[in-house]
Amino acid sequence: MSKIIRIGTRDSELALWQAKTVQEQLENLGYKTELVPVKSTGDIVLNKPLYEMGITGVFTRTLDIAMLNHDIDIAVHSLKDVPTLLPKGIVQAAVLKRGNVKDTLVFKNNEEFLGAKNAVVATGSLRRRAQWLNRFPTHTIVDIRGNVNSRLQKLQDNDWNGAIFAAAGIGRIGIRPEESINLDWMIPAPAQGAIMITALDEDEFSKHACAQLNHKETEICTSIEREFLNKLEGGCSAPIGALAYIKDEEVHFKGVLLSEDGSKRIDVTRVKKLGEHNDMGQYCANFVIERGGKRLMENIKNATKKANIFSTKSFTEGQRLLFHEKVVAESTDFIKISLNRIPPRLLKNKIKNVIITSKNTVESLITNFSANELQFKNIYCVGRRTKRLVEQKIGKVKHTEKNAENLAKYLVENMEGNEVTYFRSNLSLDTLPSILKERNIKINSIEAYQTKYNGIKVNEHVEGVMFYSPSTVESFVQKNNKNVIAFCIGETTAQEARKHFNDVRVAKIPTVESVIELVNEHYT
Repeated sequence: MSKIIRIGTRDSELALWQAKTVQEQLENLGYKTELVPVKSTGDIVLNKPLYEMGITGVFTRTLDIAMLNHDIDIAVHSLKDVPTLLPKGIVQAAVLKRGNVKDTLVFKNNEEFLGAKNAVVATGSLRRRAQWLNRFPTHTIVDIRGNVNSRLQKLQDNDWNGAIFAAAGIGRIGIRPEESINLDWMIPAPAQGAIMITALDEDEFSKHACAQLNHKETEICTSIEREFLNKLEGGCSAPIGALAYIKDEEVHFKGVLLSEDGSKRIDVTRVKKLGEHNDMGQYCANFVIERGGKRLMENIKNATKKANIFSTKSFTEGQRLLFHEKVVAESTDFIKISLNRIPPRLLKNKIKNVIITSKNTVESLITNFSANELQFKNIYCVGRRTKRLVEQKIGKVKHTEKNAENLAKYLVENMEGNEVTYFRSNLSLDTLPSILKERNIKINSIEAYQTKYNGIKVNEHVEGVMFYSPSTVESFVQKNNKNVIAFCIGETTAQEARKHFNDVRVAKIPTVESVIELVNEHYT
């Protein structure tokens, strides 16, 4: 157990409590761990209600990206915040024993306002809002955001009668006020009160460690609730409630779907013997759909579809799920790649210095040559993912930079000798070669692959386009002359985009997921 398991978590007090609970349980089993706090979009954007920030994944995206980039090994989430479909490569590793599932009303003075015609209650949850208005249609709901502590403070600072919290949240960190009651009539969010751990599917060590923490009864109940949610195509902030529990060897389920204003409500209940419950979530979702649920969900989704984004590279299903609900994203590959045949004589002798700037180059090299034939002394790369692939397939990378210009500047100052072999595309920019040639460094260019334009004309409603290389920009402008917002994967791509567009934005990390985050920031 020598490996240290890096535990990713949001940096709020409640999230840290949950992560420390997982940490304690793993360390009791003999594992070494380290906490890695990360701030999420859901914590940063505090001036908008949760449902306006996108229906799924607002609190999990940052940790998903950190995991896919191998910055953390596992992530700890409130299971109710996790999308029903996880990004490709990430799996549910464990669910801890469930806590209090109920919602709690915290009030300021007394509960008498519950019988009054006019009252003001705060919540950032569309589910709580809809159920409250269904029960108290004359009351006013105001939005409230932030962590548990800041929401309690906002309740004190404003002229509101009360605010709604998850009982598990305020209970776990020991700050539940005396002026509070559980709302037994309110159906909780699917998987409310449960803590879930995710890991990379390929990480057998972390998956095995976390599996020992799994609570089977909680896993069964939350899986039914999340299946119900998934079938209805909602998310953690849609007006959907679900609760399953096991009693006397029977699984009991109740679910609800409401309109945003609470005026329409569809309920379902079902009881099945334990062991015969496998289709329970799907059956109950179909029951709701057949009784008007499909139209309700369509109305909710259509109300938020105000934007349109086009990607010049096709998305995986996991990437598509990362988008804010307001983003209507379409994608296709604006460039096609074909690998070249590289003559064996070019690699006959061991090469001292090599530049690799893309994963396409790596694919070309390992297609043309065996690992023994790829004998490079010093390998220099652009991009973390290119570096990772090079070290998996070819050998150790001596140095990597975010873009070609920075790599060229590094090589001028630090490279051994004055000659380098550059594996490139037929459409590669001249930035890197130009800088090296100015400093009298000899460049042996080898065309490893061909990039071919494959652009299409996008529709007139597109407001922004996602670009991943200078070639995707060039391919786009061949077919389109509109001035869109250019969301770029890195600075090299942005340099080309600035020749054609007024508004150019660059992702913090050169990954598709980071470009998606950039788009989401624009629409939230």
